[in-house]
Amino acid sequence: MRPFVQVMGSKDFVSDRGCGKQGPDKGDDMRISWHGLFPAAAICLALLAAPGSAQIVEPDAAQIADDAQAPEVAASPAPSPENAGLQAFLPSLRPQAIALGIDPALFDRTIKTLTFDDRVIRHDRSQPGGNPTSVSSSVPDFAPYAAAHVDNVRISMGRSRYAALRPSLTNIERKSGVPEQIMLAIYGHESGYGGFTGRFDLLQSLATLAYEGRRRDLFSAEFLNAMLLLQRGVPRSTLRGSWAGATGYPQFLPSVYLRLGVDGDGDGKVDIWNNEVDTLASIGNYLRDAGWKADTPWGVAVRVPDTLDRTSIVSLMRAPTCPRVHARHSRWLTIAEWRKLGVLMVGNPVPTEDELAMLIEPDGQGRTAYLITTNFQSILDYNCSNFYALSVGLLGDAIRE
Repeated sequence: MRPFVQVMGSKDFVSDRGCGKQGPDKGDDMRISWHGLFPAAAICLALLAAPGSAQIVEPDAAQIADDAQAPEVAASPAPSPENAGLQAFLPSLRPQAIALGIDPALFDRTIKTLTFDDRVIRHDRSQPGGNPTSVSSSVPDFAPYAAAHVDNVRISMGRSRYAALRPSLTNIERKSGVPEQIMLAIYGHESGYGGFTGRFDLLQSLATLAYEGRRRDLFSAEFLNAMLLLQRGVPRSTLRGSWAGATGYPQFLPSVYLRLGVDGDGDGKVDIWNNEVDTLASIGNYLRDAGWKADTPWGVAVRVPDTLDRTSIVSLMRAPTCPRVHARHSRWLTIAEWRKLGVLMVGNPVPTEDELAMLIEPDGQGRTAYLITTNFQSILDYNCSNFYALSVGLLGDAIRE
């Protein structure tokens, strides 16, 4: 199965395809927020000195508090009904673990150290859709989100990393077909160019989510995949990340790391926790696997005439995953056909005249709109949110300028 973060869970909020974030993005679509959506001033919570660059740190307030209290690996679970339940549940996964090649002694030894983490459940239930009694249909404007995520700090740091990593990036683009700046933009969005990756114990978080049961099959599988990483030599201290199991600079789920992680620098290891080249190569491989089309822009900013009959461009397609996201897209027309309808290209680069594109007006009629290509769909595969995908494309364009 292609893990799409449909999460990452049932395909409503967490997907199994990717680093995966899916859930409404501030009401825009369906996006899970691994580390918070702070405005530009807040993402400058910390600019940490690092060789060659500063680093953005942008956790949300709740995760800052939770990370500050994140325990080291416990020797044994503290007595409680939840821990007793977790300890009764985990042995049921032992046959599957052994079938995957996980050493039984390692499995038995590890599960004894795991405790039920109620912080994880609080985060999960606070996500859109996590609480079935909470429903919001409001759709905010994209402009405030763009101002917070395509800001001078991210742009300048992206350009700095671009200059430092250019030889490696050029090689990765040649192999994957994915533009250098798009890979960097995702890196910047996911972890602030490595500044914040989460401090939750991955095994404990995934075990807790599997036991809780709302998306048991998904998180049981991800727990076993994390155990497989442990079996293959990734230290337990390295296996940390978001409350929902995303880890490393690109915020991959364990299954995605195992399937699409790439050794970018040829040292024989795939290190997405410390190695920027491996991280960017893995992001490029993810997007290539999601169908990225080489030599094609993700989209372009446009101005839509007041005379456009929007009823004539309504899409009749119904997406099987995150339908609210795709419902905001028009039907496919070529760039040449959009021009004939009076749509004016105001951004660069512009796709070729025969390239198919859909229209999205994220701030409503009369504001900047975008014609988006199939490559926009590849970014949605990484994180099913129009706001996320647009901001990745715009940040990438700004980095490359």
